[in-house]
Amino acid sequence: MNYRILAGADEMNINEVAALLKTTYWANQRSNEIIEKSMRNSSCYGVYLDNEKKLVGFARVISDYATTYYLCDVVIDGAYQGRGLGKALLSHIVSLPEYAGLRGLLLTRDAHGLYEKYGFETVNGRAMFKTPTA
Repeated sequence: MNYRILAGADEMNINEVAALLKTTYWANQRSNEIIEKSMRNSSCYGVYLDNEKKLVGFARVISDYATTYYLCDVVIDGAYQGRGLGKALLSHIVSLPEYAGLRGLLLTRDAHGLYEKYGFETVNGRAMFKTPTA
C-alpha cells in the first residue's frame, strides 16, 4: 500500500476530512464550516493513498511551540484500520522537530495502547500526557 503523510490544511480536501470526522464519536456533529476553521487554525496532517487517490487518515495539532502541543482529531478510515497507518501518522507527528521538547496532550476514551507506544501516559482514564524530552 503506497501512502504519503500530508502536511498542511491546503494539502487536504475539506470534504474528505469532514467525511472522516463524521465517522467519529467526538466530531460527528461538526459542520464543514467549523471543520474548515479548525483546520485553518491548526497544523494538519493526513494519510493519503496514492493508488486510490484518497485521504484515509487525519490529525490536527494545536501548539504554542514553546511548552505544549495538543494532538486532536486523530482518525483513520475504518476500512483501513489495522494496517499501520495510524502508527505511521502518529510516528510522523511526534518525531517532528517543532514538537520536540514540548509536553504533549490528548483526550481520548479509546486507543490508549496506541498512544502509549509514542510516550503518552493515561491520567484519570481519558487525558493523556507526554512528558517533554530534550
